[in-house]
Amino acid sequence: MAKNIDAKFGFATRSIHTGNEVDGETGAIRRPITMANSYALPYDAAEMNWSDAGTALYTRNGGANQRYLQEKLAALSQTEDAVVLASGVAALHAVFFTFLRSGDHVVSSNVMYIAVYRLLTQYLPEKYQISATLVDSSDVDAVRRAIRPNTKLIHIETPGNPTLNISDIQAIAHIAHENGALLSVDNTFASPYNQLPATLGADLVVESLTKYINGHGDAMGGAVLGKKERIDQIRAEAMVNVGGVISPFNAWLIMRGAVTLPLRMRQHNESGLAIARFLAEHPLVRFVAYPGLESHRGHEIAKRQMHPGFSGMIAFGLKLDADGHNRFISRLKIITSAVSLGHDESLIVFLGPDDERQYLFPEEFSGGFFRFSVGLEDTEDLIGDLDQALSSLLS
Repeated sequence: MAKNIDAKFGFATRSIHTGNEVDGETGAIRRPITMANSYALPYDAAEMNWSDAGTALYTRNGGANQRYLQEKLAALSQTEDAVVLASGVAALHAVFFTFLRSGDHVVSSNVMYIAVYRLLTQYLPEKYQISATLVDSSDVDAVRRAIRPNTKLIHIETPGNPTLNISDIQAIAHIAHENGALLSVDNTFASPYNQLPATLGADLVVESLTKYINGHGDAMGGAVLGKKERIDQIRAEAMVNVGGVISPFNAWLIMRGAVTLPLRMRQHNESGLAIARFLAEHPLVRFVAYPGLESHRGHEIAKRQMHPGFSGMIAFGLKLDADGHNRFISRLKIITSAVSLGHDESLIVFLGPDDERQYLFPEEFSGGFFRFSVGLEDTEDLIGDLDQALSSLLS
């Protein structure tokens, strides 16, 4: 029996119930994993469109678990539709592949995930003659100045990966639309719990489902969300005919993880702010970037477009050289040195001064810094772990 869950219900209720139904065959109150890669054809299949993403046909065209997850994500993000793909990078590539043509121009945040940096500065220009201008998207005027007659897309990350740069989604959406361009927003660092770019004017919202929405560090996926017409275009061009489809098992795992998203994000938000405040007061800390701190230059914009919290991502640097930063990591006892973010456990990675994007980062990031994903451990334990590692370097 289908549940009538609509936008009038709260975020937590939608997280639990949207996309879920009682299984018609077994009576199970959870959707089963449908691991089939092929579905039964009708009596006369001769007139079927073999690239149709709207018919249960072949899992590359969309599987059952993918469909359930898409329904949930669209409800949480307040968009008409969603398409789920194999990874966050597959979702980002899908946006560029679908909506850009040879000779087009993109304006992008200069703080961005490394794979996007390579797509925009290397692969798309070299292979397809698509040019990109990278700007500090926290400066709305800089975004406006970068627009060209052939600009078809503005792409921003807010908060930005890895420096936590904040961009004004509503203002940039206005610039995009008055110039006939689309605005895509990578919302991964915020999650739909803290930020809803589509309600602020974004045409396309990208989420790396691998991160906060899954939340358990055990599955990969990505999503693009927006109006149905645009999402259908992505399905046809970048999913069915490129093949970056999510596996049924990963879709099921992420569906399961999304149920606890609001509970987890509350803890990420609370611990993130407390730890950022602790680090900001420590004598060995060179700088802290966290949009919940009043000292963050994007704090006022973040307060306006991020609520109820500022997520669990922190960037910070120490008054030490690269080896000192690595010694700090080696003395942590709870926090794990590993890439990715949004997991249940806290993760930290040192980005050294030789990072290829270093020239684009704010000055305080020179010399290397940490990207810290605050997990779900007790806040006091995380602060204690940071404190003991820092204290050991002072002695």
